[in-house]
Amino acid sequence: MKLIRVKYTKWFNIIKSGMKTSNPVFVAALGLCSALAISNTVENAIAMGLGVTFVTMISSMFISMFRNFIPAKLRIVTYMVIISTFTIFVEKFLQAYYPSIYSALGAYVGLIITNCIVMGRAEAFAVKNPWRYSIIDGFASGMGYTFVLVLVALIREPLAFGTILGYQVMPAGFTTWASMKIAPGGFFILGIMIWILRSWAKSYE
Repeated sequence: MKLIRVKYTKWFNIIKSGMKTSNPVFVAALGLCSALAISNTVENAIAMGLGVTFVTMISSMFISMFRNFIPAKLRIVTYMVIISTFTIFVEKFLQAYYPSIYSALGAYVGLIITNCIVMGRAEAFAVKNPWRYSIIDGFASGMGYTFVLVLVALIREPLAFGTILGYQVMPAGFTTWASMKIAPGGFFILGIMIWILRSWAKSYE
């Protein structure tokens, strides 16, 4: 019973770290390029977030499973091969089944390969821990990233297009903000969010 409690406590702590205390965007400031570029609509944010989550989970699992066979000098190359394999899978999946989202995301789908979150979790966690914990860590980090993207998109999309998920939510005659359609708008929103979050955190220290 005690062993089961310890196991689930570790899983909970891993999820809490990825989603909150070590959130890849809010805390570690990783993956900002894609976060700023594609968070102008909720649909794009969800698609990119789920893509990064999938790649992080599965690549972390495989890296963890083969960690004892990966030479230290070749580990980064090995990470890249594994990560690129699953990134191509996500890219082809979107291209086949969701071509409009694939076109909207553009090159940023392929750039999941170079996303610091994926590589960071491989080097910081997966190569040092069993696969069952690594896949949970990948899920938590990916969902932490997804949460931030969707949160930013929920602000940007109504201001940029007057919609959320394509449905009109702003009143007729609302003047859309051109700045929210482009990356600087995302930078502004994300900067304010990080400032509020860190100010709030300091108030409880």
